Amino acid sequence: MEMNQYLDMFIEESKEHIQAINDNLLVLENDPANVDLINEIFRSAHTLKGMAATMGFEDMAALTHEMENVLDQARNHKLVINTDIMDVIFKCVDLLETMLYSIAGGGDGKEDVSHIVSALKAILRGEIPTAHQGGQALSGSGDEAAAAIAEVPQNAKAYQLDEYELTVIEQSIQSGYKAYWVKTSVKDDCVLKAARAYMVYDSLEGLGEIIKTTPSVEELEEEKFEKSFEIVLISKESSTKVETAVMNVSEIESVEVEEIHPAAHRVASMNQLEENPAETAAAALAKQTEAKKEKEEKAAPQAQVAKKNTAGKTIRVDIERLDVLMNLFSELVIDRGRLEQLARESGQSALMETVEHMSRISGDLQNIILTMRMVPVEQVFNRFPRMVRDLAKDLNKKINLEIIGAETELDRTVIDEIGDPLVHLLRNSIDHGIESAEERLAAGKPEEGLVQLKAYHSGNHVFIEVRDDGKGINREKVLKKAIERGIITEQAASALSNKQIDELLFASGLSTADKISDVSGRGVGLDVVKTKIESLGGACSVDSTPGAGTTFLIQLPLTLSIISAMLVQVEDEKFAVPLSSIIETAVFSPDEIMHAHQQDVIDFRGRIVPLVSLKSIFSIPDSEKQKESDISVVIVRKGDKMAGLVVDSFIGQQEIVLKSLGKYLVNVFAISGATILGDGQVALIIDCNALIK
Repeated sequence: MEMNQYLDMFIEESKEHIQAINDNLLVLENDPANVDLINEIFRSAHTLKGMAATMGFEDMAALTHEMENVLDQARNHKLVINTDIMDVIFKCVDLLETMLYSIAGGGDGKEDVSHIVSALKAILRGEIPTAHQGGQALSGSGDEAAAAIAEVPQNAKAYQLDEYELTVIEQSIQSGYKAYWVKTSVKDDCVLKAARAYMVYDSLEGLGEIIKTTPSVEELEEEKFEKSFEIVLISKESSTKVETAVMNVSEIESVEVEEIHPAAHRVASMNQLEENPAETAAAALAKQTEAKKEKEEKAAPQAQVAKKNTAGKTIRVDIERLDVLMNLFSELVIDRGRLEQLARESGQSALMETVEHMSRISGDLQNIILTMRMVPVEQVFNRFPRMVRDLAKDLNKKINLEIIGAETELDRTVIDEIGDPLVHLLRNSIDHGIESAEERLAAGKPEEGLVQLKAYHSGNHVFIEVRDDGKGINREKVLKKAIERGIITEQAASALSNKQIDELLFASGLSTADKISDVSGRGVGLDVVKTKIESLGGACSVDSTPGAGTTFLIQLPLTLSIISAMLVQVEDEKFAVPLSSIIETAVFSPDEIMHAHQQDVIDFRGRIVPLVSLKSIFSIPDSEKQKESDISVVIVRKGDKMAGLVVDSFIGQQEIVLKSLGKYLVNVFAISGATILGDGQVALIIDCNALIK
């Protein structure tokens, strides 16, 4: 079978299973007796093992199999999950993730898993003090636990048994019964094989209870077997008596009777995987899926019908295809603008009606395409609980991460970029914000610190908050560091407001860490966060209350591809100002313009707003046009700062396609890109953040 065609599907589904294991492990750590959670983790690991084995990634299959063994002991109450075991399993997940990224990058996914496998086997041998074997606590040395497992013969085999059958066997053994695997072979010249099979079945049924036949009873009756068949028998009789009962049937050539040991079954099944990984894993996975399906159909037929009705309503689409679709539609938006202009100029009602109808349809199409590209921020947020858990452990702090609004959607291009800034902010909150347990108790706070990650929509923006209930920003320390680094002078520092001091955290190279560690203190401050967010057309701010905590607020545009903008004219040039930055447009008379701090300003709703002349900023030459006496101003905002952009006239609102200026025009001041208008002209898109800054 050609596996390459399934590789993408394997990678995507494996990512989902690894994420599910991570999420469930974090919950399990706080509720180690939750068998349902352990079952969920077990199922994910089992599926991952089957897929990896089928694809030929043996190291991944081997590691997940050993994980499965430990989880299986836990869900059957033979092992108590503790912190040590959790740490080992978390390391397994990290290694699986490393292997998966290797595969996704074109590698072979091979890693040295021997040390982790050894740790997992040590857990199975009872070398964890709180491990349980056979329902009895193994307090004492690991030798006692090992001795308990050593009662199982080393040559004991594993058989094809599902969970239900295995559970029945385990319960029967606890009640004093024995489980036997009986393989019977009939003679080559046997005429009525089905009759002989029935006689063997009947003889064994007289000795106990048959819980399984291979092939099935129906297939035995229809003689659908070559020469041998297998029976799993629960009985109190000896293996010799079982063997005699079978051999008493005529035309039987041989019989093998072996005792089944459930513990050995779980461990030894790995040998089957190594002999034929693809076949064994695929068969096991298919069997599990079929059994689960039958169980669901019997238990909840209505739910199953509903499930069938909704099946096939979602499909996986390569993101590159969506990018191509978006680019094609962007060109359509440009042509739509051109058609609208031509229709207005022609004055033909039929043409105008047709163009208006096309505009409505393309507008609906635009919304659908943009919606298709929207993905929940959950995809980014999901990786943080594990990171916070590990970081809190490293720093010896108790931290509760609360995630709100994970279903909030953002454009995929934005989602891809916000992960690193959020990691930086979370690490900052945990390291600098949250105090140690002792400090919190001394301050009358709960021992456990709270870090809240919140996302929500507001207008055409998505806001993400990273809040902590820690000690807040030490403004004296920030000022001292800023002066030391030459970011600000002592004279200027004395005139700064609390808000302005907080904003110094975003200055390049400022770090308030007292010592260098893996978490912070390497001179890489929050400036990298601010730079990244602003490059996405967003904004970042901070608000802090000493002793109560700190909140970082990130503002992001919903999409970066097609935006609503106000077209304005300055002399013969046209510019686009994103509507997301505009508060209002207004016209002022010359006598309303004031002068302060060597700059023209206006009084806008009781607030002094500086004026910025686009003509001066972009050095636009004068034209011979008649100038109007009134001054047109676009009031724009960045956070709590405002500015008035002076323009000659307003053209109107329009949907525009954001195009890059190309690799030859990089870092152009106050210009974030360009768009093509309906008349074919190019209009530059104003970066309001840069102008206000």
